[in-house]
Amino acid sequence: MKALHLIRPLVSIVPEVEKPNHKIPFREKILWTTCALLIYMVCSNLPLYGVQRARTSDPFYWMRVILASNRGTLMELGVSPLVTTGMVLQLLQGSKVLDVNLNNKEDRVLFMAAQKVVGLLVTIAEAAAYVASGMYGDVSAIGLGNAILIVAQLFFAGLIVLMLDEMLQRGYGLGSGISLFIASHVSETIVWKAFSPTTINAGRGTEFEGACLAFFHLLFVRGNKLQAIGEALLRQNLPNLTNLAATLLIFVLCIYMQGWRVNLTVKMQRQRGMERPYPIKLFYTSNMPI
Repeated sequence: MKALHLIRPLVSIVPEVEKPNHKIPFREKILWTTCALLIYMVCSNLPLYGVQRARTSDPFYWMRVILASNRGTLMELGVSPLVTTGMVLQLLQGSKVLDVNLNNKEDRVLFMAAQKVVGLLVTIAEAAAYVASGMYGDVSAIGLGNAILIVAQLFFAGLIVLMLDEMLQRGYGLGSGISLFIASHVSETIVWKAFSPTTINAGRGTEFEGACLAFFHLLFVRGNKLQAIGEALLRQNLPNLTNLAATLLIFVLCIYMQGWRVNLTVKMQRQRGMERPYPIKLFYTSNMPI
C-alpha cells in the first residue's frame, strides 16, 4: 500500500475546482484573473479581528514581498503555505521518497489532494504558531476565543488562496496564482514607494514618502536646488530616487537574463547518431533558493 493512498478517504471532502469542459476564451481568462487578483487585494487590506496593535517591529518585513503577505490582515500568511507544501511534496516525489506515478490518473488525483490537505495543515500550523508566539498580542491578553478566531480567519484566507490558485491553474485564468499574487504585491510596493502621498517629518521638515513626489516637493520648497536633488537621490530612512532606479535596473536585467540559456547536446539512445540541443535557462532555479 502506497503512503499516498492514505489520502483516499479525504478526496471526497477536499474542495476542488473542476476543469472547464470547454475552451475558455482569452477575454474570459482575463476576467477570471482580474477577479482573483481583486479578491487577493481585498483580503490584503482587510484587518484581522481580535488582534492587538503591534508594539514591535515586523520580524518578517523583508520576507513579505516574496511571500505576498501583509501584516495584520487576512493575507498575513500570503502564499507561504502553498510554496512550502509544493516544494516539499515535489522534492519527496522527485527523490522517490513518495511513490507517485503521475501517468496514473488515480495517483495524480491523490497527489493533488495531498497537496491541498498538507497545504491546509501547514496553514493551521503557521497560524497557530503566529498566535502562540505573541504576534498579535499575548494569548492571555487577547483571550482564548480571539486566539481561536484569528487562527480560523487565517485558515479560511489560506483556503481562499488555495482555491484561487487552483482556479487559475485549471485553465480559467492566466498563469498561476502564486506568481500573480507575488507580482501584484511587488508592483503595489514599488508604486506606493514611488508615489505615496503620505507626509512624514523626519527632522528635515515635512516630506512626502513617495520618492517621485518627494523629488518635486523638495525642488519646490528648497532654496538650494542642487541640495534638493541630492536629498531626493540619497535621503536616508525614506524611499529615494536611487532606490527606485536600482529597482528598475534589476528588473530590466532579470528580464534580459531570463533569455540566457546553455545548450547541452543530448544523444538519443534508440536512434543512434541522432542528437538534439537541450536548453537550460541560467535562471533555472528562479527564486527557489530564496
